[in-house]
Amino acid sequence: MALTLDDINKIAHLARLGLSDDEKSRYNDSLNNILGLIDDLQAVDTTGIEPLAHSLDVTQPLRADVVTEQNHRDAYQKIAPAVQDGLYLVPKVME
Repeated sequence: MALTLDDINKIAHLARLGLSDDEKSRYNDSLNNILGLIDDLQAVDTTGIEPLAHSLDVTQPLRADVVTEQNHRDAYQKIAPAVQDGLYLVPKVME
């Protein structure tokens, strides 16, 4: 699939970009090169190849899922200007 200058004009309009004719030509060439590379990649036969999450066969070590901090909500809410039912009350900003 190749983009035309008309396609570039539509994309620029949707993105609200003001492009000169020279920029449109350069973007057209660049985007067509990118689309050509994507076509080349899609042409490669990948049957039987498992997808990888990482190029090396490693796993991320995870820490134990345990609580390490105490709940300080009551202490923090003591200094708040307005609190109700454990929630901070703030001024209304929209009517």
